[in-house]
Amino acid sequence: MARSESLGDRWVALTGLSAVFLFEMLDNSILNVALPTIGRELQATTTALQWVTGAYSVAFGGLMLLFGAIADRFGRRRVMLTGLILLGAASLATMVVSTAGQLIAVRACMGVAAAMTTPGSMALAFRLFRADDLRVRAITVISTAGLVGLAIGPTVGGFVLAVAPWQALLLVNVPIAALAFAGIRLGVAADDPSSLHADPLDIPGAVLGTATIILALVTPTLFVDEGAGSWAPRATAAATIAAAAAFVRRERTARHPLLDLRLLAVPLVSSGLAYKAAAGLAVAGLGYLVTLLLQFAWGWSPAMAAVGMLPQVIVLLAGGRLVAPFVRRVGLERAAWLSAAAVVTGLAAFAALNRFGYPGVLVALVLVAAGMRVVGVVAGNNVLRGLPENRTSIGAALVDISSELATGVGIAATGTILAALFTGSLTASSWSTAQAGQFQQAMTIAAGTLTAVAAALVTYGLIRSHTTISAKETHHV
Repeated sequence: MARSESLGDRWVALTGLSAVFLFEMLDNSILNVALPTIGRELQATTTALQWVTGAYSVAFGGLMLLFGAIADRFGRRRVMLTGLILLGAASLATMVVSTAGQLIAVRACMGVAAAMTTPGSMALAFRLFRADDLRVRAITVISTAGLVGLAIGPTVGGFVLAVAPWQALLLVNVPIAALAFAGIRLGVAADDPSSLHADPLDIPGAVLGTATIILALVTPTLFVDEGAGSWAPRATAAATIAAAAAFVRRERTARHPLLDLRLLAVPLVSSGLAYKAAAGLAVAGLGYLVTLLLQFAWGWSPAMAAVGMLPQVIVLLAGGRLVAPFVRRVGLERAAWLSAAAVVTGLAAFAALNRFGYPGVLVALVLVAAGMRVVGVVAGNNVLRGLPENRTSIGAALVDISSELATGVGIAATGTILAALFTGSLTASSWSTAQAGQFQQAMTIAAGTLTAVAAALVTYGLIRSHTTISAKETHHV
């Protein structure tokens, strides 16, 4: 019989799980500031630089479903520890990188490591803390560590580049991986075989599911980079639909499917995924819109634009202390839809108020950040509550995938609308009156479109959540 974790073990483990999320959020944010330096030293093209970050994101998002299924079958702790070893080794490999291609390969390996570790973090936190209030507190601590990484990444990266080569930015992952490995190795007991999934792995389903997610992540980028009129994004969009259809057919007919699609119909699961997707869509879309507005339309420098985005960072970090009291007061289901609704309201505020200057932008940033701070914790918790114990890793993977895909869709939709309505170059030193009007119209239409899609997701989630509440009430009668 596997040993059970004591309270001390749980908090040691929580340190390790928090380090995993710190790596995930710090990794890209700290590297972005070094891209110009990397481009010069490795003589990298613009496309190669895009794939320095893109290879990580595609490998991470594309493989989460597969590794979630593997972890549910062979042990969440085992898969996470293996992923952390891979992370440390890949990070050390940057010391011998001499070409852009080698760096892209290293980044892809880091994405694989993230896919192995990130879903397991939420699944293990869910296992370690049985009471809902403790789970909320634990997931809040983990997500706060990630947000700290996201917030400090560019600043830390800038300071490090002033005194060290760019490779140091990736070598920082080595001590983080070591801390995470120690926390999980010492604080988490080996998985109880009774809590694991005994069915064989669905290899065809894994291939089709991975292909679907990777294509879905690449397609929005192609729409932004190549334009809606190009053949490449259209071809990948068609391939995405074909792969998705084949995946659904396979999972419906397979004796042991990779993903039992019936689980997606569980009210807590479907509502949680809808809320998480709405939040991902809003955060990505608003961040992209505000960045374009501040720097291109208003002429703010990158440093000033970073200051303009600071209220969002402050709310995300400071709001962690309020999540648990808010959830205790209103309950998990109500906290989920209220916070998701706040995100939608923030998007709507930007659509309506962005033409009136920064105060309107400030309102939107604060509302979206406040909503995201809560929904990021409770939506995932609700999804795992709705799943059997032997499906928690794949459930955590679904939460992250829903957010990743919504992020891609949000940026692609915004970029496509802007490309369709704005004539000329966005980066021109000055715009004509007509171009300024086109940009303003594009901002409003893009924000309105994202608001409508996010509102539809929240409405669907609310309906599904109401199904859960009704079922509970019927059960108690």
